[in-house]
Amino acid sequence: MTMLKNLASDSSRPALDVVNILAGIALALSPWLLGYAADAVAVWHAFIAGVITVLIAARALVAFHKYEEWANLVVGLWIVAAPWVLGFAGLAAAMWSHAIAGAVVAALAAASLWLANDRPLSAA
Repeated sequence: MTMLKNLASDSSRPALDVVNILAGIALALSPWLLGYAADAVAVWHAFIAGVITVLIAARALVAFHKYEEWANLVVGLWIVAAPWVLGFAGLAAAMWSHAIAGAVVAALAAASLWLANDRPLSAA
């Protein structure tokens, strides 16, 4: 747990944003890397959501503001839900790439928000 606290400290906060940038890049490239490039909705969503994630995380690298983490939290949750909302959950590769990338983005944003307010990791 100390490692999470160190990652979210002001001096190490860029590490969380770099991971979000990598998750966004992976999502944007996933249709071609994982072989679901034939489904236009899944491809466009992966690319657009990945680019948005990269842009928000890159902006957070320049100057940290809580609204960027809130934006990444919302985008991450949308990425997780998108396969079912947009109807491409039947494509396993698309569904899993979205679920994993979205969960990573949302979890890192939530952790960053939690730790930015100097909240403890445990009550013990």
